[in-house]
Amino acid sequence: MNGTLSLYVMKFGGSSVGDIERMQRVAGRIADKQDEGHRCVVVVSAMGDTTDDLIDQAKQLNALPPAREMDMLMTTGEQISVALLSIALHGIGRNAVSYTGWQAGFRTDETHGRARINEIVPRRVLEALEREQIVIVAGFQGMTLDGEITTLGRGGSDTTAVALAGAIKADVCEIYTDVDGIYSTDPRIVKKARKLKEISYDEMLELANLGAAVLHPRAVEYAKRHQVKLVVRSSFNHNEGTVVKEEARMEQGVVVSGIAYDKNVARISILGVQDVPGVLAQVFGKLAEESVDVDIIVQSGVQNEQADFSFTVALSDLARAKEVIEQLHASLPYREVTSEDNLVKVSIVGAGMVSHPGVAAQMFDVISKEGVSIKMVSTSEIKVSCVIESGNLQTIIQALHTAYNLDSAEQAFVGGPKDRR
Repeated sequence: MNGTLSLYVMKFGGSSVGDIERMQRVAGRIADKQDEGHRCVVVVSAMGDTTDDLIDQAKQLNALPPAREMDMLMTTGEQISVALLSIALHGIGRNAVSYTGWQAGFRTDETHGRARINEIVPRRVLEALEREQIVIVAGFQGMTLDGEITTLGRGGSDTTAVALAGAIKADVCEIYTDVDGIYSTDPRIVKKARKLKEISYDEMLELANLGAAVLHPRAVEYAKRHQVKLVVRSSFNHNEGTVVKEEARMEQGVVVSGIAYDKNVARISILGVQDVPGVLAQVFGKLAEESVDVDIIVQSGVQNEQADFSFTVALSDLARAKEVIEQLHASLPYREVTSEDNLVKVSIVGAGMVSHPGVAAQMFDVISKEGVSIKMVSTSEIKVSCVIESGNLQTIIQALHTAYNLDSAEQAFVGGPKDRR
């Protein structure tokens, strides 16, 4: 970076360090970064399918293993990765040191399996950098004040990398993965999907929440809060990646930056509910108590003092959500409950939508011309989401991609596959 000494956080996912050969390739890439004159802190996930294998082994022993013991087990995968990567770097003559998440100063709350970071005290990381060492930190993990080991849940290594970059005031946080950036939509569905040069935090956060799997929402939230410059790039080539930052340049004629989709969607409808104050609070309060996240909510008109309303939940939460509602039947009379699970949520996102009226109408028009009914709609300043039947996903995304001028754009968004943590 023009000869100036910069501090880089480099995060490598499980597929990037999936075997010894890939581990050696990553070590070489880190050495190259150091040779450019930069200081390096590296965050690593567990190798390949290690985490899945550990989960399978645990469930062979106990169908419902204790959350605390699962955290003890799951953190071993990252510890293997950091030790092997440090050993690989020493093997090519580099001075490296590996740390667990708690050695690196990650203090979390006590929620096993999905802990939140309370603070980071990166004293040992900074001291190692002063000794001109390459610092390798285990992602996805931390420790409570009482000394209990915890894991950060989905996207935990991305979150580790971005949070650590903010804590040590790194110049750049590079997320190395098995795709070479952020695309206008899933390139497995649309062959003309193009890679973005840059995207704003807000757009990336919407896309991440709407199903794009390249970055986890928590990691993007940390990046925005601490103004961490993020770069998403491939660990398998040296192509330029996508920069995620506060404001991204908007290409002329391109209002929508990207199209995301989420197949993990189900709709529940509660029909014939008495139209009295407090009904919605009772239903959604109980769902929240049972840790069921609700997304889109729609209430229809009132007839004979009764109303119908529908909402979406994750497909994986459908059975639990229906169970909660059935338990409410005695205190909250209703005519019936129905559900649908052959659905998908398709979303368009773009900062340019704020100043361009008619973007939503165009989306509705494109979907209707494909002969598809829209079941539910949700909007914000920079996104529009439509719930439709899943069988029409590919056709709709291709049609929207063309309608919003993304086929010919030099840059655009979303994600395909992604390293697990």
